Amino acid sequence: MEDKNQGSDPKKTKSITRRSFLRGAGLSTAGSVLLTTNTFALDYKEQLAAGKEFGPEAMTIKMKVNGITESLSVEPRTTLASALRDHLELTGTKIVCDRGSCSACTVYLDGKPVNSCMMSVFDVGDKEITTIEGIAQNGKLHPVQEAFIEHDATQCGYCTPGMVMSCVHLLDTNTDINLEDVKKATRGNLCRCGTHPHVFKATLSASKKTT
Repeated sequence: MEDKNQGSDPKKTKSITRRSFLRGAGLSTAGSVLLTTNTFALDYKEQLAAGKEFGPEAMTIKMKVNGITESLSVEPRTTLASALRDHLELTGTKIVCDRGSCSACTVYLDGKPVNSCMMSVFDVGDKEITTIEGIAQNGKLHPVQEAFIEHDATQCGYCTPGMVMSCVHLLDTNTDINLEDVKKATRGNLCRCGTHPHVFKATLSASKKTT
């Protein structure tokens, strides 16, 4: 019986080589990436069309800060922290990590603590902002501020405004606190100087003056 493969040209035999396999896999991957990228691009355009566009030039907005309505001209990239510091000169709000990890930039948005470095100034809308400058009333320090001084709860001072804001919010929402409450309230506030024990003492001391 005659062998059908006898006399066949080995060069014409189709086979999968390592190079051809990698080339094919690369083309398939590239195609998948292009399809995915196009899908993301379409989703982004659809979301952009459904939302509100700002910029690219600066725009004038109004924002209520510490009970006063302020008018400021800001670019769409401006964060709330930058608006407070660079446009309104409320430099008590500190920018340290600039990525929402240390909470030094804590302010209140309608009474709730937020990291202002992570928030667009355009997202504030008609909500009221309270900064560390707005904690003192009629020239008198808040009991937490007084306690921070009394218990030497500051060193370099960069974390202090955020710490104060977190502790004041705790006392405003809880009239009967303990050490664990203070630790929980300040768990997102980082202090490289290590003044946490003094912060805890100061807040517990202040709680006795506010009840």
